[in-house]
Amino acid sequence: MSEENIRSQRVEKLEELKKQGVDVYGRAFSKKDIALITEGETDVKAAGRIMAVRKHGGSSFLDIKDSTGKIQLYFKRNAVSEAELSIFKNLDIGDIIGAEGDVFRTKTGELTIVIKHLSILSKSLNPLPEKWHGLKDVEIRFRKRYLDLIMNSEAKEVFNKRVKILQYIREFLNKRDFIEVDTPMMHPIAGGADARPFITHHNALDMNLYLRIAPELYLKRLLVGNFERIYEINRSFRNEGISPLHNPEFTMLELYSAYGDCKQMMEITESLITMLAEKINNGLAIEYQKMKIDLTLPWKMIKWTEIFSSLGVEDWKDKDAIIRKAEELGVEITEEDKTDKYEVLDALFKKKIQPNLVNPTFIYEYPAEVSPLAKSCPGNPGMTERFELFMGGLEVANAYSELNDPVEQHKRFVEALGNASGNREKTVDEDYVEALEYGMPPAGGLGIGIDRLVMLMTDSPSIREVIFFPLLRQKK
Repeated sequence: MSEENIRSQRVEKLEELKKQGVDVYGRAFSKKDIALITEGETDVKAAGRIMAVRKHGGSSFLDIKDSTGKIQLYFKRNAVSEAELSIFKNLDIGDIIGAEGDVFRTKTGELTIVIKHLSILSKSLNPLPEKWHGLKDVEIRFRKRYLDLIMNSEAKEVFNKRVKILQYIREFLNKRDFIEVDTPMMHPIAGGADARPFITHHNALDMNLYLRIAPELYLKRLLVGNFERIYEINRSFRNEGISPLHNPEFTMLELYSAYGDCKQMMEITESLITMLAEKINNGLAIEYQKMKIDLTLPWKMIKWTEIFSSLGVEDWKDKDAIIRKAEELGVEITEEDKTDKYEVLDALFKKKIQPNLVNPTFIYEYPAEVSPLAKSCPGNPGMTERFELFMGGLEVANAYSELNDPVEQHKRFVEALGNASGNREKTVDEDYVEALEYGMPPAGGLGIGIDRLVMLMTDSPSIREVIFFPLLRQKK
């Protein structure tokens, strides 16, 4: 039978119930979580979605599930009123019902409620996929995430873990005396990172605004304002490509600690991620896409310059030599990227180094030219106190000793804008520089990509598997 015919039959049942005065989309129902129901309870109330029906003459068994679990219901015609019998006759798989009765175990040991009273709470007009293979199309799973969550317990578990990860992060930071803050999502200047922004227009002020690329500059304004340990679990937006590792809207943790530095951020990163692994995966050994990742401390540390030396790049400042090395190693470089040595170095890194960074590895001391917000290394102004963390072949975190010199910061902004690829308006955030002129304490700052962290902790191959509603092209 076609889905259209099934839907038509269900609409007929809905109309029949309405004629009998049944509220087909019922009211509040005081239920007990299914996971908490125990054998021997009487007059217990349960509610959930019908997932299966098995009829045996004058009696039937139904499986219902709520957010906590699944339980079997036993229905006998002569045990309920005529009105409730009519409700039962018009039920379908997918309907949400409420039931009251006594709890026992069947001969096979299955916990079961004998129904005394039955009510319908929501009629399902569209049929659920008969089996999980009926919802195997990846795009349908993402477009109809609600069906994915109903039918696929593994998907539900991934998102349960995502929720727990966010809870544990907050607990971890709150115990260290960080406070959670919130900063604007619409910015007059697209700052805080180098990426193409989404642009919107505010009608009343007649001005363009940018959805935030990162909250960094506003959070550091709070450091100026004497908030010393702060964090934000934020939504940020980048108007760029979509891939298994990138969604235009994504979740980040950013935290700042006044009087701290990059080294302190490294310790926080190690402690936070190992804590999450122990709570989510019960240990420091996790598996990601068939890679065995060992989170045992201490984690490996490699200087940025040493990475390229290992590839045979003798002088990372020599653009022509870098291009020749890339060609020698079979790394494809576009003509546009060849104009910027850092683009070539980035391509080399992503193709030849990053996939091999399985166990947690800190790459540290990046050039100032690609780290305009980071403090320079003592005695080596061309390099900065910055690290990026890689594990499972993914970039997970980025941290600095924050630059708090307003003159140097203004100079870096101007230089960065001069090197910009044209993705955003060339504007220095003068207001942020002015804030620094009032004095920002030395500080460490850390950003962690929550979506990628969840991917690692749940062995998910794509970022779209860990975002409830990833961005998809509209259906025509």
